[in-house]
Amino acid sequence: MTQTTAPRVRTLVLLLLAAACALLAGAGPASAHAALTGSDPRQGAVVDRAPAQVSLTFSESVSMDDDSVRVLDPKGKRVDDGGPTGTGGTTYAVKLHAGLPDGTYTVTYQVVSADSHPVAGAYTFSVGAPSETSVSATAQAAGGGFIGGLYGVGRYVSYAGFAVLVGGAAFVLACWPRGSGVRVVQRFVVSGWLALTAATLLLLLLRGSYTGSGKVADVFDLGLLGEVLQTKTGAALVSRLLLLAAAALFVAVLFGAYDKREDEERRDLTFGLAVGGTVVAAGLAATWAMSEHASVGLQAGLAMPVDVVHLIAVATWFGGLAALLVALYRGPADTPVPTDAVRRFSAVAFGSVVALVVTGTYQSWRQLGSWTAFTDTRYGQLLLAKIALVAVLVGIAYFSRRWTARLADTAAVVVRQRGKARGEREKAGAKASGGSKGSGASKGTGASKGSGNAKGSGGSQRAAQLARQRAAVDAARQKRQRDADPHRFALRRSVLAEAGVAVVLLAVTTVLTQTEPGRTQEEATAAGASSTAPSTPSTGAVTLDMPFDTGGQDGKGLVRVELDPARVGANDLHLYVEGPDGTAVDVPEVKVALTQEAKDIGPLPVAPDHITTGHWSASGVQIPVAGDWEVAVTVRTSDIDQVTVSKNAQIG
Repeated sequence: MTQTTAPRVRTLVLLLLAAACALLAGAGPASAHAALTGSDPRQGAVVDRAPAQVSLTFSESVSMDDDSVRVLDPKGKRVDDGGPTGTGGTTYAVKLHAGLPDGTYTVTYQVVSADSHPVAGAYTFSVGAPSETSVSATAQAAGGGFIGGLYGVGRYVSYAGFAVLVGGAAFVLACWPRGSGVRVVQRFVVSGWLALTAATLLLLLLRGSYTGSGKVADVFDLGLLGEVLQTKTGAALVSRLLLLAAAALFVAVLFGAYDKREDEERRDLTFGLAVGGTVVAAGLAATWAMSEHASVGLQAGLAMPVDVVHLIAVATWFGGLAALLVALYRGPADTPVPTDAVRRFSAVAFGSVVALVVTGTYQSWRQLGSWTAFTDTRYGQLLLAKIALVAVLVGIAYFSRRWTARLADTAAVVVRQRGKARGEREKAGAKASGGSKGSGASKGTGASKGSGNAKGSGGSQRAAQLARQRAAVDAARQKRQRDADPHRFALRRSVLAEAGVAVVLLAVTTVLTQTEPGRTQEEATAAGASSTAPSTPSTGAVTLDMPFDTGGQDGKGLVRVELDPARVGANDLHLYVEGPDGTAVDVPEVKVALTQEAKDIGPLPVAPDHITTGHWSASGVQIPVAGDWEVAVTVRTSDIDQVTVSKNAQIG
């Protein structure tokens, strides 16, 4: 049983880590945390005379450089003059060349929001009348690509390392002081420190390229690194490295002087280590709170300490759970995790859950702002997934507490069995010692003594070898007894299940920190809808009927797309799905993409909202240039059945 358990654990952990990485890889580029809420000229607007400047208004303050905002003429040539300047609050402006000719101009921007995430986008406006342009108005992939993916992995590893370091140390101090001398626990906590340190250095090197060009070569640009060190995020990462130096001293004392102390002296040192460790853990958590979501927006002064408590509670629960799992599966047979330690961790985990519920409720209200944001925004949907995973984790923890109680009932029996076995070994050792003394007394002459000494030397080596063999056999027997205990085996299984859910939950949390808060997204959507103005007189709606057949049961029907007013600029898109008999039907998912191959524009994705049975709608769909556009609709009728149909339409 011992030989097969460890490989299974390693396989499960690897599979869970692979699933977490897949979730991170599927997250795509980082979502904008500062949204564009207004512009002058407005999106899709047609102005009579060329403006002297273009101004952009964001939902929060942003960081810019000279190339953050670019204005391009129809041929793709830059017409902006100088870098952007702040005009007050969250509005920034860039001057334009004088005497610009008529035509459609493209505005692109790539900035860094106050919560450290890159934000990019683009839109068009026209002077005099719309014209053809060679510039694609699609948003730039801020924080995407290889560098963006690597940065996301670094963020996940940093959160995991923090949880292992803080939670593992808390488990030793609060639940199992004797665990400070267990080698596997020592290696576990030290690995958390190493992972957090390496991930912090990686994030510091990647930061400049992540928020800028996204090129691998820029990772090694020392000038760019110097600019990063002057930003809020750069200062937070450097502070984290300094605090990790203090954490290294804490770990050295915990597994050095603390482990060597007797129980009385250890209790005196526990208080000092607990205070120092709490200060270091709070400092490390503050490096996230002071540079990300909590540092901007509503009630930032209260949100930052709440975020620190939230992060420490997560680390204490997840890291302690992982430390318990390692000790249960990989700990030495002669130093099993005592039942009291599991009970104490159960109490610590319960306190962490309470702290998570309180702080998480406040954070949810602050980041969402409305009940509809739970289902209408990606942030809310991820938050619902996180809440569901926490509920599953708490349910599994309940069963762990039950197995812990049953394990306590059998602990006394195990202690009595070990005491009896120890007494038998002591009696056997006493008999062997008496026999050796009698044999030595029968030797009389000097030669005989010499011969006796030689035999005694050989006998002592043999006795030592037999003692080691007996110790190994005894340890194996104890391990078999421990593994054969059904309650302890059930506890192992439940703790392993908890750890597996925790790995996925940590991945969801990492993606959540890179997603635009629901409150910001809803405000930006409302502002964008109110600021969009007609660009040209209506040219009439376009209606496209496209039959589809996904091949599955009830997979046939008709999808109708209406684009109104089918012009350059903002449009309203309505999508209807009908069954073979012409009645409106719902399907699990529909997606729309617009492509103009002649100018290499697109595909431009459109995510319509479900309005009623068989009806989806999207407003403010931007068409940057006139021409022949392909409208492709993907219809999914089941988990595995879907098809993409398309038609071309003349727009503008």
